[in-house]
Amino acid sequence: MSEQKSGLAASDVEDYLQHHPDFFHEHLNLLEQMSIPHPSGTAVSLILKQLELFRSKHHEMESQLNALIEIARDNDTSFIRMHKLTLALLEASTLEQALANLDVVLADYFLTDFVAVRIIKQRPESAIANIFIEPGSMDLQPFLKELASNQPKCGRPTLAQAKVLFGDSAVEVKSCAIIPMNFTELDGILAIGSREKSRFHYSMGNLFLTQMSEIIGTRLISLLRQTHNAC
Repeated sequence: MSEQKSGLAASDVEDYLQHHPDFFHEHLNLLEQMSIPHPSGTAVSLILKQLELFRSKHHEMESQLNALIEIARDNDTSFIRMHKLTLALLEASTLEQALANLDVVLADYFLTDFVAVRIIKQRPESAIANIFIEPGSMDLQPFLKELASNQPKCGRPTLAQAKVLFGDSAVEVKSCAIIPMNFTELDGILAIGSREKSRFHYSMGNLFLTQMSEIIGTRLISLLRQTHNAC
């Protein structure tokens, strides 16, 4: 019987199957999608029950596989982002270059709209003096909770926090991640913000953000030490 895309009569199918009794041996997967009534009425045969369980198990495994594939894709994306971040920081030979590269890589690969680095240290005479906050400054008051917990915080920042971090753009920041940087040679704050409310949600995990701060903080320590030695 030649294949037809439409207009195939039930009698044609019946006739074909009668002449090809082994058809489902070679197309067993079709049974997963078929609903076959049992001549015993409401009774369910063992074969039909097994088939039902097989279908359910198949769909469950398919869902698990799709979930694992999605996780793998997310992990690949995270790895690529962290790799780009590391390279951007290593390519910088000065603190100024590191901050400029940080703005670019976070915007391009992490889809952020705003980036802020605040180092808690006496303000030097420098073109980037604005990134330094004097120890004991009132500008640190809005961040006392985050600094004490040493844990990233995601969500909408307070207006006081946004002003210290993002200046004139404070009102545009609808969500952000505030990440304390607490190292032996460096205390500070890393913040990445977005114009989207849902971009940095309070339920986000901390591991990725903490790893990011460690990479950035380690490089900043090296560049700060280099700047100090040059002076």
